[in-house]
Amino acid sequence: MTHMDVATGRSRAAAGARPGPRVAVIDYGAGNVRSAKRGFDAAGGDAFVTDEADVARRADVLVVPGVGHFSSCLQRLHESGVETVVREFVEAARPVFGICVGMQLLYEASDEGDAPGLGLLPGRVERFPAGAIVPHMGWDVVHAAEGDGDDPLLEGVAGRRCYFVHSYYAVPTDHTHVVGRTAYGGVDFPCLVREGSVVGTQFHPEKSGEVGRRLLANWLATH
Repeated sequence: MTHMDVATGRSRAAAGARPGPRVAVIDYGAGNVRSAKRGFDAAGGDAFVTDEADVARRADVLVVPGVGHFSSCLQRLHESGVETVVREFVEAARPVFGICVGMQLLYEASDEGDAPGLGLLPGRVERFPAGAIVPHMGWDVVHAAEGDGDDPLLEGVAGRRCYFVHSYYAVPTDHTHVVGRTAYGGVDFPCLVREGSVVGTQFHPEKSGEVGRRLLANWLATH
């Protein structure tokens, strides 16, 4: 069954404004899909929620949300049949955006289960060290990674706070794809990553108010 909401809530068509990019938010049973849809709409996208591969393929950009256990989310993504669409988008250099666990799934593996990740980013996901209070929950500062201070994704975002809820973080084997970082629990971890057409955030931009909207708008402006 497809869950599709064509209206953006801002009536761009009625106002005569040009519609934004068509944003497919994948509903594979493991994501905060309605919040993600509202977030992308507010940032200027034309978002809809779907669990059907053929519908998702017709979008301009693909969003992979995720809340919960890494292996469980990965299994649901496999079983949904939409994983194939994610890989098709990546192979065709079409834009994909992963949120929270949706970002973690892009890596090769995680301490949170034995199942291999999608392997689209080099590295693995590890639990915060002993002594750190988990989950890391609440607002924290996003800093530009070294050499990325002028990245357009970070315009209006770097140095400001976004909303996090997670107990695991990415540990890349190649840091060239890391755009933004956040420090917590004695770890300086990637919170914004990009490799080719793929972008991921460890924080929830759809729950990060004006700063989150700015990040999504920065990204959508390039598609």
